[in-house]
Amino acid sequence: MLTLTSASSALTLFPECKTQRRRFSISAAADYKFPSFLPKQMEEIKDPFARKLATRIERLPVNVSFSEKSIMSSCVKPLIQSNQNPVVLLHSFDSSCLEWRYTFPLLEEAGLETWAIDILGWGFSNLERIKSCDVASKREHFYQLWKSYIKRPMTLVGPSLGAAVAVDFAVNHPEAVSILDNLEYDFFSIRLVE
Repeated sequence: MLTLTSASSALTLFPECKTQRRRFSISAAADYKFPSFLPKQMEEIKDPFARKLATRIERLPVNVSFSEKSIMSSCVKPLIQSNQNPVVLLHSFDSSCLEWRYTFPLLEEAGLETWAIDILGWGFSNLERIKSCDVASKREHFYQLWKSYIKRPMTLVGPSLGAAVAVDFAVNHPEAVSILDNLEYDFFSIRLVE
């Protein structure tokens, strides 16, 4: 059963956090050490929020049926582990998990367990010899990542391509999604029965 609510009330859908808040800060003079798999052009980025979040990008092995080898999938994992359902952020078309460079630290500061995932075919994941990244492969990849690492229902947030992937995922794997929030269009947020 789905309940539709206004996207303007989406922030009230997040559970109240009882954890102590930490102050998030960015230093313009910070020396950033980027993961070796990121492109060298990362050094040219001036935005300190992007630079800070880029230092946290990791690759996790994800096994899928359409590849003999694990796909090394890029994401930003949470610093905070909680008993509440995590917030999982999916980026928009032609982007990466760095799209969430301003939002991610605020969600963590609020005490929310937060993930930013690169959708298969975009971002910094290592695709090696995978020929195509169609809807079914994106869905399977995301499901296997969820099943291996997140392992409980999530608040799934995404604009544009992220919203399309999120809706497709929620329809096919409702057990994995407690709240679906489409940021691109101000016409719905969906709370799935818990």
